[in-house]
Amino acid sequence: QVQLAESGGGLVSAGASLRLSCVASVRTFTNYGMGWYRQTPGRKERLFVAAISRSGAPSYADSVKGRFAISRDDAAKAVYLQMNNLQPEDTAVYYCTAAPYRTPSPIAAGDYWGRGTQVTVSS
Repeated sequence: QVQLAESGGGLVSAGASLRLSCVASVRTFTNYGMGWYRQTPGRKERLFVAAISRSGAPSYADSVKGRFAISRDDAAKAVYLQMNNLQPEDTAVYYCTAAPYRTPSPIAAGDYWGRGTQVTVSS
């Protein structure tokens, strides 16, 4: 069983930065590709934001390229999302996900999810 705990969300003004963290309670963190998805109010689906493979290769949604950066610290069993130049359209609940032996893009049954952290960007 994998448990994921996100932190770092908050209320910021447009142009500000935030760094989200996700710590995994898992035996072998390096067995998991990690990712971030977000869900906006009124929408059922969670949209891809960024992912990082077991070997550290990142990938991003077009909407966040050049502004967001994903990284992982295998010793700390953590994945991070550095978000710069935040815009009101980035407002969402951000979820951390872990995928065993693959990169969680796209997501699949069997992937694990945290409870999410709220990011609100005011204009």
